Amino acid sequence: MLTPIHLIPSALAELFAEVNHNGYITLADRYGLMAAIFDENLTEEDKRSIDRLLRSVCRGRIKLVNELSMIR
Repeated sequence: MLTPIHLIPSALAELFAEVNHNGYITLADRYGLMAAIFDENLTEEDKRSIDRLLRSVCRGRIKLVNELSMIR
């Protein structure tokens, strides 16, 4: 039996803002995005935000870092 995934409200919006501000996406952020994709109740706005993040990574605007988190 699969456990349903329930995201914290506004988690994707905060992640989107943080990644765009910092210019990189951490390993933990990527795991959060992976979990979000499997959420069946994802809104269209959240889906578009994920698409924008992925496009930014593909175009080199957002860097992938292998650290779990980047605390400065």
